[in-house]
This record gives sequence, C-alpha cells and structure tokens, in this order.
Amino acid sequence: MLHIVNKSPSERNAMSSCLRMAKKGSTILLIEDGVYAATKGSVVEKDLKAAMADMQVYALWPDLEARGMQDTVIDGIKQVDYAGFVDLVAENKNVQSWL
Repeated sequence: MLHIVNKSPSERNAMSSCLRMAKKGSTILLIEDGVYAATKGSVVEKDLKAAMADMQVYALWPDLEARGMQDTVIDGIKQVDYAGFVDLVAENKNVQSWL
C-alpha cells in the first residue's frame, strides 16, 4: 500500500498516524509540506528512521527543492520526481492519503 502524506508533522498528526497504521512492506511518499518530515532534526525523525527498517520512504524532489531542503534529507529516504510519483501510484494496488 502507498501512503501519501502532505502535511507538516509540526502542524498535524498525519505523519504520526500514518506511521502508526502503515503495515510492514508499505511505501510512504512525502509531498507538499509533508516533506518536512524527511529532514534531519524533524519532530518525527526517530520514528521515521525506525519505520524505514520495514517500509520504503520517498520524498517528492520538487517539493524538497521548493522549500530549500534538498540537502537536509534523512539518509535512506529516496527522492522522486513527478514521474516517480506516478510510478509509485501505478505500482501500488491501494493508495491512502493522510490529510
């Protein structure tokens, strides 16, 4: 299952809820303000790193770049462009957006 998070972990609990509910083998894609979770020092860095042992985590490159965060991404988080976003949606039978 693909989980898409678009809210900052500092504003909403969408990222924490996603991490709590996502099952082993899931994929998480961070977009829009959700990319703040992908940065070193974020409020969910520890939980996100722990989840990465069982899940793949991606961040949308254009959203990272728009926020000037492309150099502060947590090691192990893969960066994708819009074509990669489409590929992730196509590869996953189910998609859950966390608002």
